Amino acid sequence: MLDKKRKDAVIKKFKTHASDTGSAEVQIAILSEEIKELTEHLKSHKKDFSSRRGLLRKVGLRRRLLRFLEKDNYTSYENLVKKLKLKKIETPAEVEAREADELEAEEEVEDEILMD
Repeated sequence: MLDKKRKDAVIKKFKTHASDTGSAEVQIAILSEEIKELTEHLKSHKKDFSSRRGLLRKVGLRRRLLRFLEKDNYTSYENLVKKLKLKKIETPAEVEAREADELEAEEEVEDEILMD
């Protein structure tokens, strides 16, 4: 659980307007800080399964908020992902396209080997 000072600092850093406390960007940033805190806690308390469950819930909520932000405001999504140093979420279509490209590249390499 974030203390008031840290939470206010995160809100101040990621707010989109003067009185912003609940935009998707702020919620994602707060969840990211809470996830970091819980991850550190779980490194030393490996058998704390209730905290692990809370961590997984927060990760899922952050993922859903990121997906919403990506659809709603893509430039804001990209900026937030860069600021927080998160991995981008791949949609099933993007995964399929990437795998198809990789398969095509492998086939080209195999063809070159067979021609030599």
